[in-house]
Amino acid sequence: LYTHQQIAAQRDRMRIRYGIGDDDRLVAAFAPFALYGPMLGITSVVPDMDVSAPGTLDAENFARAVARVGATMVFASPAALENIVRTAVPNETRNSALDDVRLLLSAGAPVRVPLLQAMREILPNAVAHTPYGMTECLPVASISLSDLEAIGSGDGVCVGIPLPGVEVQLEELDRSGGLGEICVRASHMRAGYDRLWFTTQQSGRPDASWHATGDVGRFDANGRLWVAGRRAHLLHTRVAGTDDVSALGPVGLEKAVEQLGEVYLAAAVGIKGEATLGEKVAIVVQCESPSKRPEVASLRLSDAVRRAVADWQTLVVERHQINHEIDVVAVLSVPKLPVDRRHNSKIDRTRVATWANEVLAGYTVRGL
Repeated sequence: LYTHQQIAAQRDRMRIRYGIGDDDRLVAAFAPFALYGPMLGITSVVPDMDVSAPGTLDAENFARAVARVGATMVFASPAALENIVRTAVPNETRNSALDDVRLLLSAGAPVRVPLLQAMREILPNAVAHTPYGMTECLPVASISLSDLEAIGSGDGVCVGIPLPGVEVQLEELDRSGGLGEICVRASHMRAGYDRLWFTTQQSGRPDASWHATGDVGRFDANGRLWVAGRRAHLLHTRVAGTDDVSALGPVGLEKAVEQLGEVYLAAAVGIKGEATLGEKVAIVVQCESPSKRPEVASLRLSDAVRRAVADWQTLVVERHQINHEIDVVAVLSVPKLPVDRRHNSKIDRTRVATWANEVLAGYTVRGL
């Protein structure tokens, strides 16, 4: 539920953050974002695509939409950008309208830096930003591609410093003082949920003026917020040299594995086993040239994944002073990782975890 005042505050926050003026024109490759154009008083258009499946947007229809309104701004989910890059034809006669786009926004799931870099070839004059937020409060923070390139890897995805007027605090998950659930408060935050009293009460933490997002993260020494995943998808691993178990978000691990050239998408999930201190971890990958059936990854790829995880551990120790013992018990390869219907970008880690545990327990291998 949003009041008129809250919607107006959201409009103003976006206008100020991205310097949106009356002469801007928007291509919204995600249906809910098509509402922002009229809300901001600017022309907006939805490309020729299945709006319920953002990954159906191809480069030709994207370029046609940009040209149709002389777009200066684009919003698209990562899945839409992936398909635009995949279907772009190199060295074809360039659509000059693409050169006039000044701002590219992408959100809905962690956005890979290489993907934004590839979009530079298509929108050479656009500044790419990844706003962070959720349906209940957007935007919370925003960071540019150039800043992401300068910052590099860490424990999750860096979403930048919270915007002016947005308060963020972390609700501690364990005694390690590492990750916390991200709680936000802002004038453009939702009023509640329609006929969902219990949901409204549960999300109003630490009190009703705040919204507990379900995301987990941490602040770095420069006040930048890092998002490490969802609370429901946390891994619980041993802290090196202690008997403590600490919460670990999956996103940082996954992004490290996705830096391997042959890996398109990765999911890190916990594996149940004997009563030991901390969870074991399985990494499930979808390769650029995907396997035809679910299988154990090759020894070469498994070794490369484990090296990527070890390198990432070293980096996180240096940057965040948290040393998790990450025991990767298996690397599994699947034809396609399951993702959400809305953005086609968020990995269904709960489903992946159930499947991986069944496979490693010796059940018949079935598709995801």
